[in-house]
Amino acid sequence: MRSFKHLLKLNKRIELRNLFSTFFNNSSTGGILLLISVIAALVIANNPEWAHIMDILNIEFGFSLGRFHFEMSVLHWINDGLMTIFFLVVGLEIKREMLVGELSTFKQAALPIFAAIGGMVLPALLYVFFNENTISENGWGTPMATDIAFALGILSLLGKRVPVALKVFLTALAIVDDLGAIIVLAVFYPTHAINIELLIYSGILFTMLLAFNRLNIKKPAFYIVPGVILWFLILGSGIHATIAGVLLAITIPGRSNINEVRFIVGSRYLINKFAAASDHRLKVLSNHEQQQAIHSLHQKLDQVHPLMIKVEHMLHPWVTFFIMPVFALANAGVLLDPGLFKESLAPIVPGIFFGLLFGKPFGIFIASWIAVKLKIAVLPGDMTWSHVFSVGIIAGIGFTMSIFIDNLAFTDQNVINMGKMTIIGTSFIAAVIGLTAILLTTKNKQQTTNNNKEK
Repeated sequence: MRSFKHLLKLNKRIELRNLFSTFFNNSSTGGILLLISVIAALVIANNPEWAHIMDILNIEFGFSLGRFHFEMSVLHWINDGLMTIFFLVVGLEIKREMLVGELSTFKQAALPIFAAIGGMVLPALLYVFFNENTISENGWGTPMATDIAFALGILSLLGKRVPVALKVFLTALAIVDDLGAIIVLAVFYPTHAINIELLIYSGILFTMLLAFNRLNIKKPAFYIVPGVILWFLILGSGIHATIAGVLLAITIPGRSNINEVRFIVGSRYLINKFAAASDHRLKVLSNHEQQQAIHSLHQKLDQVHPLMIKVEHMLHPWVTFFIMPVFALANAGVLLDPGLFKESLAPIVPGIFFGLLFGKPFGIFIASWIAVKLKIAVLPGDMTWSHVFSVGIIAGIGFTMSIFIDNLAFTDQNVINMGKMTIIGTSFIAAVIGLTAILLTTKNKQQTTNNNKEK
């Protein structure tokens, strides 16, 4: 009886552990956490009794090192500091896709590249159409960006119903879109007047990091320490500090030079050694020979695992489950004041709304269609043009990057808040319509299987 109870408790623990693991490995979790953070920020901002909580964002703190003294507000530490790590991970994702992923060959990359360009140009043009010669004209970059976490999170809600090619297309498109947003951010939205001297120092340091890459130096410290210094230099140069994350990502080694035959033979030898030393009691920790084989195998795997992949895997959970929700919590808190919808601010609303909700899907669809018709790109076999348009609607979820650019594009707080309100509202509408469109344009695989069996 006691052993039965013990087995039952053990089974419950395993179930809870599996549930926990499934939750955090689910690609939709990042989007769900972002949504919770947005709702929490809006509730706090619009509740007079709680609104003072956000005063913490104005607290300044920093450090001193000899004569050097550095201080920033909590909000700036989040937007300029934590978001640099976000851009580092984005940069690593782009680099990985260009080396071995969906952007590694022109044939693979052509469709998402053309789609992303169309999905950036048309929204920007629509925004300019509504906002030219107004106080909000500088925000043309706001509707250009796609929030990859939200977009993939929405797509994952339909599970296996969504064709793999569709998921790959959206991922590649969002990555190219992020690259475009980074370029726009660096060139068109400086934080203050450009300091040429600090830019030169940044260039020298970046060249040194490239040399480390060329020499295939894999020690993280050789990139972390100069990377922090690079962040300070970029921050003072006038270009937004988060660009330092992208520059650092470029320099982190992404390849490993190995002798495949030696690696395969050596790994097989260690696995056979592990099996030969087994006492069939499942007590690996107490078996010295097996532990030695595991240690040697771990060293071999560590040698062939590129530093770029290690850093990305280490930082990705922090970005998904901490940095992006914190950014949303700090930046999405807008006072829902109808008084903001006054005539002087009116153009920013249709600019962002039509840019994200119409510019994105039509821009993506038209550019993709042109690329395929000109035979520059090929539409994957299990994708249709209705799929492309549906994904384009989901790409209209511009939350994180759109709010980020909105913060940089304007100095008037009313304009910033109006932009945020429109971004959040439009992103929600794009998510609902996009999810419905994908649902209508994809077949339920389980239902199709059952129908085939009945026939």
